[in-house]
Amino acid sequence: MNIFEEYLNKITVLILKNQKFLELNNLNKFNGVTVETPPTEFNHDLSCNVCLILGKINKINPKELANKIKVIILKNLKDFDNIEIAGPGFLNFKLTNEALILNISRILENRKTYGKKNSNNNYNIEFVSANPTGPIHVGHCRGAIYGDVLANLLKFNGNKVTKEYYINDYGNQIINFTKSVFYRIREIKYKEKFILNEDLYPGEYIIEIAKKIIDTDKDIKFNSFDESFKLLKKESLKYSMNLIKSDLKELGIEHDNFFSETDLIENKLVDKAVNLLKKNDFVQDGYLERPKGEKDQNWKKIKRLIFKSTLFGDDTDRAMQKNDGSWTYFANDVAYHMHKVQRKYEYLINVLGADHTGYTKRITAAVSALSKNKVKLSCKVCQLVKLYKDGKPFKMSKRAGDFILAKDLLNEVDKDSIRFMMLNRSNEVEIDFDFNKILEKNKENPVFYVQYSFARISSLFRTLNKNLEDKIIFKSNEFKLNDSEINILRKIFEWPKIIETASLKYEPHRIPYYLYELATLFHAYWSKGNEDQSYKFIEDGKIRSTGTLATIVLTSIVLQRGMSILGVSLPNKM
Repeated sequence: MNIFEEYLNKITVLILKNQKFLELNNLNKFNGVTVETPPTEFNHDLSCNVCLILGKINKINPKELANKIKVIILKNLKDFDNIEIAGPGFLNFKLTNEALILNISRILENRKTYGKKNSNNNYNIEFVSANPTGPIHVGHCRGAIYGDVLANLLKFNGNKVTKEYYINDYGNQIINFTKSVFYRIREIKYKEKFILNEDLYPGEYIIEIAKKIIDTDKDIKFNSFDESFKLLKKESLKYSMNLIKSDLKELGIEHDNFFSETDLIENKLVDKAVNLLKKNDFVQDGYLERPKGEKDQNWKKIKRLIFKSTLFGDDTDRAMQKNDGSWTYFANDVAYHMHKVQRKYEYLINVLGADHTGYTKRITAAVSALSKNKVKLSCKVCQLVKLYKDGKPFKMSKRAGDFILAKDLLNEVDKDSIRFMMLNRSNEVEIDFDFNKILEKNKENPVFYVQYSFARISSLFRTLNKNLEDKIIFKSNEFKLNDSEINILRKIFEWPKIIETASLKYEPHRIPYYLYELATLFHAYWSKGNEDQSYKFIEDGKIRSTGTLATIVLTSIVLQRGMSILGVSLPNKM
């Protein structure tokens, strides 16, 4: 249920029925008409801009139109105690006790699905997809958590979601990775010194992988890299992916599907993708212009296969072949996305790192070409995370070589804090991850503040020997809300809109931000009771009123739904 949608529908239906009386020649399908929460200074539950929108279209004074619509609404809808005309023509509504009780009761009856926007779409979300050459580092954490929570959010709304990891297990970086393991094996078995080379991976985890392979394959001598390559690549990737999966699991993340680039190559999916594009005249043999910044002496004009990316909104056409005629990374990616399209997903979401911003247009164009514009690809870029401690950039151990491990971060702070804080700002802006703030137990630590609000509710119900699931009996003539309860209730009514907007825009950061605001209202109410006896939750060993009880229970419901989507725990005690 979404009371904003429901009251918008009721208001527009009444206006439609009374269109002639209101002298409205053009309703424009009520485009732009909304019902929102008014600013707090107006002290009303709902606000509608219909008079401003229709007044402008029909060249009618919005305030005059507002007076007419106000009369019609009060005559036909019994949900409002008062309608105020504010500013240039906004209608501000205050709900009756009966309407409040009805809406509260409906939330309580649907507590596990409150906020759900019923959908039935099929999504593929590809995220993390770190090169399988070692454990994940801090740079991967933000995109990993973003993708996982976005999947939870879309699932909450009834969608089918596949969480996918693309394994880049083909190419030079894999050869160098495998070679690194080979030299470590030679070092361990035959006491040969490990060669320090910029192409090789020096991290301690390479030694751990080498030891596991030696223990598992005791009869293999590993005399020649070329002879050992096939087996060594397979075993090295297996242990490396186990490290990655283990790190992700520590962050509360498990993928549904892993797609191998090697399988893509071996199954000749690139050839199939190119043939499909050729069939539709989306590729051609031709020449590309010299890239900006490339000096003439470093660039050769070579005929190659080119994807007509500009037909689908890209800035330039894109090469599918390198100078030597082999496929580009982009060509492999086109083949991979063809496979996604063929798996009948309706929506594709790629979660990318900050260094992939320039890649989004070409792959979005490719999906449009491959699906004939039927499948929509959205690329969401997650910006960098900067670590701070004691006001200074924080550097942890670098056991992995040249980057900071996700495990190091987990050793400093818990999973809940990492997940919440990585989503506390939009993916489009950088995050300052401040260890001091996260370890504090006060309002400056958002995850603690939200968790503590639920712990307080739980302690209150333990004191009362009551259950949050108990049924609440309302009596209209006895139902009253104080100002703190009204503010909390208005915030709770916003929850379905938060879910809807976060889902449509792929912006899961809206959820922790909202939960923090709700927790702030609750803590303020709690503190008020310490200053003013009339705001105490408990009176004579009982909850003060059904209004108070309902407000607290509704707060707990939204906190549980929200933190569940975030994959963050809600302790009963803190």
